[in-house]
Amino acid sequence: METQKTLFADAMTRLDDALEHVDISADAIERLKFPKSSLSVSLPVRMDDGSLQVFQGFRVRYDDTRGPTKGGVRFHPGVNLDEVQSLAFWMTFKCAALNIPFGGGKGGITVDPKALSKLELERLSRAYIDAIADFIGPDVDIPAPDVYTTPTIMGWMMDQYSIIRRQQCPAVVTGKPIALGGSLGRDTATATGAFYTIEALAPKFGLDRGAATVAIQGVGNAGSVLARLLFEAGYRVVAVSDSKGGVYDPKGLDIPAVQNFRERNRRIEAVYCEGTVCNTVGGQTIGNDELLTLDVDILIPAALENQIVAENADRVRAKYIFEVANGPVSAAADRRLNARGIPVVPDILVNAGGVTVSYFEWLQNRSGLYWSLEDVDRRLKQNAIAETEKIWQVARERNIPLRTSAYVHALRRLGEALEAKGTRHYFAS
Repeated sequence: METQKTLFADAMTRLDDALEHVDISADAIERLKFPKSSLSVSLPVRMDDGSLQVFQGFRVRYDDTRGPTKGGVRFHPGVNLDEVQSLAFWMTFKCAALNIPFGGGKGGITVDPKALSKLELERLSRAYIDAIADFIGPDVDIPAPDVYTTPTIMGWMMDQYSIIRRQQCPAVVTGKPIALGGSLGRDTATATGAFYTIEALAPKFGLDRGAATVAIQGVGNAGSVLARLLFEAGYRVVAVSDSKGGVYDPKGLDIPAVQNFRERNRRIEAVYCEGTVCNTVGGQTIGNDELLTLDVDILIPAALENQIVAENADRVRAKYIFEVANGPVSAAADRRLNARGIPVVPDILVNAGGVTVSYFEWLQNRSGLYWSLEDVDRRLKQNAIAETEKIWQVARERNIPLRTSAYVHALRRLGEALEAKGTRHYFAS
């Protein structure tokens, strides 16, 4: 059985693996082992029935050596400081790997947002900004959407910060509605960036669009868009799931039909059991655990962290794994998959489209000049493919897994920035 460790301790093992293949100063290594700052806040919210409920909120700024910290805000019952710190750590390396001039940050609130009314959700979002306003800012730390946070919620947060500062501050938050300074393409950026990464690596893996089979665990904002992009490109998407279950058809799913049904019925597992959709697309119900063990070419975990662990890693039959979620494969599972010859393309590369276009949104907010969707997409594609190629080359040259390669690639940039401020070698000379 896999030894239980904190999510952050598990995340740090990836740093240790990469340090064996890169030469950076001991000072830089020491700095990267600890977050710059962490904040825990209590958020009292007046509920619709008049009662008062207090929620726990967090914000972590992990490293700002290469620029202001950047990272999403997660609304989920499982949010805790260890998770937020781990996500901020990953974001630090994600920004460096994609050469985005940001550091890593993350935030979250321990809450089931589905249990709140829209007015309660707005009060909670504004209360969070009231509590962390001195901790964030366009040149300090920039929140963005994450699990169960939306453009509307980002708009509330930006508006509340602007009220506190008594001036318009659109660049303090990204992922906003277009009418409030959001960027075209931001809502689909994570999926679009993942699609470009898959397209760049598929030929290297010997995968053909028309024949490759795909299973996607988690069809939220990123997973659902990615399923459609892959379907439209000719990949055979055979299984998709949400938190309640999923559907499977070895001949391939009609993704538009599945998504239309889910939008109407708010779940997937009943797609093939009700109404005309059942008669149209066929298939069978499947659980999330079962989906992870399907015999497919590409497995895409796009839900939450630690979905593939030591206990189920040996049952994974996919040929390749692309991590769209943050940290869906544990370090212990990584080792088992590597030993079996199953490449894992890491989250800090695959899901970096979101922070890339968040950076574009921040640039547009700061300049007051807004780009077309074509410009955003072109810049995103160019950056995603270029950095994927670099990480692939590092893996080939050093004969290391793609995850280790991505961390080595990021560490080189982080090390250069940290060393530019002076290290023991400089001060002792």
